[in-house]
Amino acid sequence: MLHQARKFVGDEDDAEDVVQDVLLKLWSRRSELEKCLNLRAFASTLVRNASIDFLRTKHTGDASLADVLSTADGQAPDKDLETKDEMRWVHDIIASLPPLQRTIIRMKDIEGYETEEIAQVTGCNPEAIRSNLSRARKRVRDVYLRIIRDRRNQHG
Repeated sequence: MLHQARKFVGDEDDAEDVVQDVLLKLWSRRSELEKCLNLRAFASTLVRNASIDFLRTKHTGDASLADVLSTADGQAPDKDLETKDEMRWVHDIIASLPPLQRTIIRMKDIEGYETEEIAQVTGCNPEAIRSNLSRARKRVRDVYLRIIRDRRNQHG
């Protein structure tokens, strides 16, 4: 699965994230896997689909950040730079989340999926989606505020 994911996404760390997401899906559906006639083909399809979703999410996430950054037109250059830095921090913080939380926050807050749709994709129940989303948002907020506080302490 890792070899296949690497061929799709091209990056070792991203491929590992994709495979981990697939393994979570397989684990959450473990009781249904007995009915599967060709588990290898099923896992291969999941890896392919997860890789495509990952690439689409990555592309959409980057475009979304670029769109947000482009709205800074008309601001003072130092304000524009601050906005770009802050968006990069948020993007990096999201990228550092555990794979499931990262997937959920991207699908919900960046791509606009509904909780039920995310539950179908991830194989988690809606309550687990809400719980993971809450933890992911809290982590992003806490790390972001810590970065801001640390930068203020450095500068004054």
